[in-house]
Parts: sequence; structure tokens; C-alpha cells
Amino acid sequence: MKIFITGANRGLGLALAKTALERGHEVFAGARSLDPEKLSQLKDLQNRFGAKLIPVEIDVSDESAVIRAFQQVKRHTERLDAVINNAGILMGRERSIADTDLDECMDTMNVNAFGPLRVIKHFLPLLKKGDNPTVINVSSDAGSISSAYGGDYAYGLSKAALNMLTAKAKKELKASGIRVFSVHPGWMRTDMGGPSAEIEPEIPAAGICKMIEFSDFPEQDLILVDYEGKPMDI
Repeated sequence: MKIFITGANRGLGLALAKTALERGHEVFAGARSLDPEKLSQLKDLQNRFGAKLIPVEIDVSDESAVIRAFQQVKRHTERLDAVINNAGILMGRERSIADTDLDECMDTMNVNAFGPLRVIKHFLPLLKKGDNPTVINVSSDAGSISSAYGGDYAYGLSKAALNMLTAKAKKELKASGIRVFSVHPGWMRTDMGGPSAEIEPEIPAAGICKMIEFSDFPEQDLILVDYEGKPMDI
């Protein structure tokens, strides 16, 4: 399979790239900067897997940058079998509603919700030619309305919006044979999750790869699932 992953230079994105390559897939690894100092781990994967890994510069908050990334990927392939919208930011998690920074909220929404929308919009021509094409939006239980908690406004609102994007895109793209899911990867030991988190990112990475490899998993009508494909409350 040919897979495009955003935010692939660290954390879950890097684990997804590594896992997909080990399972025999070709990976277009999106990163906001291709500065060699920031891509050392991707470079290690490239040395190991050669041409099966292609770094792609993409800033999902900038539509022109997304278009340039699409053009780069298109030069290498006529199709994509999966797009994994993993790039995301986390700001102002401890703020109450009284001291919430609206600029932080806007920036977070721009990356976490509108970023995946830009990617789906511009990479759709390649997805439509894919084999069992699938879009995975890496979300969070923080975006579940039925499980809402106080605080964490910027991140929670952005992930709730991302889940709505999943629901709406699922409806529209079904006729094109494209599956769309939001996936809660769990609390991971990454830069965002911190060292006290419950799991290594390789665990949800394996689950997400399974989702894109099997056309009947998870169930088509599900919107938000965990990394094992089990339904979660939206």
C-alpha cells in the first residue's frame, strides 16, 4: 500500500511510518520542516528502507504548503491507499474558561481540524485511485461531547471539530469507496503525552495499520474508534 502520513517525524507519526514500512508498505512521511537536524530518526528509516520512504515537507496550517506537498507526492505516485492525518498541536491544556487564550484556540483549530480538511481536500484525487482507500484522522477522547470535561478548551474543541469532519467526509466520500475514521490512539509516551503515559506509540501504530489493511475493519458506520477498532462515544 501507498500511505501518506502527516507529522511523521516524531511520536505517533514516526511510529506509524516505521510500522507501515516494516509491514511492507510505501510511506510518504510528511513533516513541517525537512531540516536534517529535525529528521534524524526519519533518516535512519530511510537508510534502512531506501526508496520506500519519501520525506515530504508539509505545513497543514498553510493551504499553499499542502498543495505543494500534494504536487510532490503526485510526482512519485498516481494513487494513495491511505492518508493518516496525524499532525497536531496541544496548547493551553490547563487553562480555565476565564483565562482561555483565543489565539491559542484559533491556532489549535487551524492545525488539528482545518489541517486534516486541507489534506483531504487536496489529496482526494490520489485517494480516489487507491485500493480500499482509507482516511484516518488521529483524534482523541478529548473531542467526545458525551465524555466532555472542564478545561482543555483549545484541544478539546479542535478534536470535536475533527470528529465532525470525519462524520461528514464519511457520508460524502462513501460513494467514492473511501473509508473515513477518527481514531483515539490512547495516552502515549510521546512529546505530547509525556513520560508517564500508559503505552508506547508503536502499539496504536500497529492497530491503525491494521485498519487500513482490512476493508471490513473497523465497521464502516463507526465514526470514533480506539486503536483496536472498538467504537467510542462521540
